[in-house]
Amino acid sequence: MARHHFNRLEHLDYLIRLKATGNPDSLAKKLHLSVRTIFGYIDILKSLGAPIAYNKEKETYYYTESGSFYFKFKKDKSVTEN
Repeated sequence: MARHHFNRLEHLDYLIRLKATGNPDSLAKKLHLSVRTIFGYIDILKSLGAPIAYNKEKETYYYTESGSFYFKFKKDKSVTEN
């Protein structure tokens, strides 16, 4: 997966945590993507365990539990190098 895909997933995660996605059409415009691609990215986050729901009244996606994604390699400081 190319770096820009991870950047988009991080941005989508950020907007979901803020409950600031808007409806699928406006979210697609914010991220300069198609609505179909937005649904694909949401499906990716869900497949990774994200508890995503949609609030029709507020027109936003949100997490039903607190959390976030971190899409970068993190070195384990407890393991010593050989």
